Parts: sequence; C-alpha cells; structure tokens
Amino acid sequence: MNSLDGIRVLDLSRVLAGPWCTQTLADLGADVIKIERPGSGDDTRSWGPPFLRGDDGTESREAAYYLGANRNKRSVTCDIARPEGQQLIRELVAHCDVFIENFKVGDMARYGLDYAALSALNPRLVYCSLTGFGQTGPYAPRAGYDYIIQGMGGLMSVTGERDDQGGGPQKVGVAVADLFTGMYATVGILAALRHAERTGAGQHLDMALLDAQVAMLANLGANHLVAGTVPGRMGNAHVNIVPYQVFEVAPGDGGDKDFIILAVGNDGQFAKFCAVAGQPELARDERFATNAARVRHRAVLVPLLEAILKARAKADWLAALEVAGVPCGAINRLDEVFADPQVRARGMVDRWTHPLAAELRLVASPLKLSQTPVRTDRPPPLLGQHTDEVLTELLGADTKRLAALRAARVIQ
Repeated sequence: MNSLDGIRVLDLSRVLAGPWCTQTLADLGADVIKIERPGSGDDTRSWGPPFLRGDDGTESREAAYYLGANRNKRSVTCDIARPEGQQLIRELVAHCDVFIENFKVGDMARYGLDYAALSALNPRLVYCSLTGFGQTGPYAPRAGYDYIIQGMGGLMSVTGERDDQGGGPQKVGVAVADLFTGMYATVGILAALRHAERTGAGQHLDMALLDAQVAMLANLGANHLVAGTVPGRMGNAHVNIVPYQVFEVAPGDGGDKDFIILAVGNDGQFAKFCAVAGQPELARDERFATNAARVRHRAVLVPLLEAILKARAKADWLAALEVAGVPCGAINRLDEVFADPQVRARGMVDRWTHPLAAELRLVASPLKLSQTPVRTDRPPPLLGQHTDEVLTELLGADTKRLAALRAARVIQ
C-alpha cells in the first residue's frame, strides 16, 4: 500500500514544475492521469538529445528530459481546444481529487475549465494552477520561465563568481525555480487534500514561480529584510560563514587542478580543521577564533587557508578531515555521483521496464517511508498509451465512442 492510494490526479501540466509535482504525488501512490496534446504531447518529449534508445539500438522520440519527470503516470491524449475535448475533461474531473494545470492566466476560463467551472462539478476538487507570476498582480499575464525567474527573483544576483574576480550573474545548472515551485505545489496539494477530507470542500491553489523563488532566498532574504543588506555574488563562498567554500588542493594524479569543499559550520570545527592542517595557532588568533571574527577578517584568513590547502592532495585532505569530524566533500561529476558508494547504498537509481527498452535507468525518488514505500510500477508512459484504458475505466466509453473521438481527432 502507498500513502496516496485512492487519490486521483488529472494533470494538465507540461514541462517541469507541474510534472515534478505530479511525479512526486505519483511516487506516493496517487493515480496521475497525464493529459497530453494529440500528436506532440508534453513539450519535453522532444527536448533532446539525448533520447531513449530502444532494445534494437534505434533512437526513439522519448527525450531523457521527459523520462526524468513523468514516471508512475498514465498518459491520455485529449485536445482541450475542441469542445469535445473540454467535455472529456469535465467528465474526468468528476472522478478526480486533484486538477493541476500550468496554462497562461485566463486560458482555462476560455476553455470552460477554470476553478469556478470545475468545482461546481466536483466541490471537493483541489485545483492547482502553476504560472510564472501567479493569478494576480501586474505581471500575471506574462510568461515566466525558470531562467527569467532566477534573474527576477534575486537568485542570479547571488550566484556566480564575485565581480572583483571577473564574475557575473550565473543561473543555477538545474531549473531550480521550476523544481522549488513543484515541491511547494506538492505540499500545498497535500494540505488541501487534508482540508477536503475534513470539510468536504476543495480549494484553488495559486502557485507562482516568482513567489517560490523569493521564498527560497531563505537566509539571504532574511538578511536583507532584517538588516537592509544587499548581498552580492560570493562565488563558492558563504556570505555568513567562514571558511565555507571551495578550495584548490594539490593537483591530482594526472596533474589537473583539484578541489574540495570545506564547510566549517562552527568554531569547534574550525579548531579541528586547524589541528589537521598543522596550524593550531590559527584557531587561537582573536581574528579567527569565532565565526563572526572570521567573517569580518575573511580577506586575511582565506588567502592563508588557500596556501595551506594547496599543500596536500584531495584524498589526503578528505580522509583526514572526515576522521576529525570536519565537514568536507569532493566535487563530483555526474558519472562519479552515480558511482558513489553512498548513492548506490541509498538506492538512488531505479531500473524500469519501458515499452521501448527492457531496462531504463532513472534517478529514484528520495522519499523513503518505512510503512508506505513509493511506487515503482509505472515507467514514464508513451504518448497516449493509456487513453482507451482510462476513458473506458472511468467513463465507461465503448468502442463506438472511442472511435468517434479518434475520428474527430480529439484523442489519438
């Protein structure tokens, strides 16, 4: 049994924020019905290469991007621009607990699929809208993509090398504004389901990428609101903690530059680091004895540490610091990530049998529940793979109706 057994989600979202949310709900056991446009489906199906190669070695049309955000779902094709498609959605809503969409503000009302219309059909419905800027405010009509939101939401102003080191604004390598919003939406949907369980009343969840990004400024946002500070880019350093950054160490076996992350979180850890480094006097120096002092004297301390750390190789530093209890780590490439013994021990790669490939490897869900483990029975679906199955199961559609819908190009 899974945590969300019995919950059904009608998913009209595409790309990443919405699909990331519904993938999490699906992992937890919800029956997620992914509604896709006939002929093309979710935009990310074509966002490659890389594309999945079938057992015969032929490259398919299933992009890795799509596969990474759509496991444990069922795919139904439906053209919601057609009245017959809109009617199908209304019929399906009567059998669902959650409806999620990420169309532009006003599009759902134009199709007669807005919250007011659908909640009249199903008062318990939890309806989640995901947009760049939300349903209200001066920017509501705008399209808001992750890259734009990272800039407008302040993340790029604090990401990248310092200006005095030749740096400039830099986006994060993964679309984190989308992912933040998807995870916040998951939490909001679960809370709304709990409310509906208690009261019988659904509600509308208005999720905006910009809101989520501003919320995730976390301590930097608090620093500004509490003290008026406007932090700049710190490169790989931390604005409030020293030493907490990347340091170059002695070259690796091939002579290439090598690095470690040193993440000293308190004064005791700094003293332990100094002992391992053979420089215990640094921890007694009043300029460096406390974190507040180290932050104030960052410009003096960091060059000293840079020289010390270059004297020994990565493996030597990591081994010695781990024994001493000083937080540290390597900077792994993705091949090293998936070869890491801890990642392997935690089961962070799942193997699936896909319709096109006997073995498909994907990143696993990080959710580990002792009584209700996540589901792993539905690989990312082919476009429209479950159309007939779902319409027959939920709506009792017979072959005549399915044929008529197919002939009208409402379904594929």
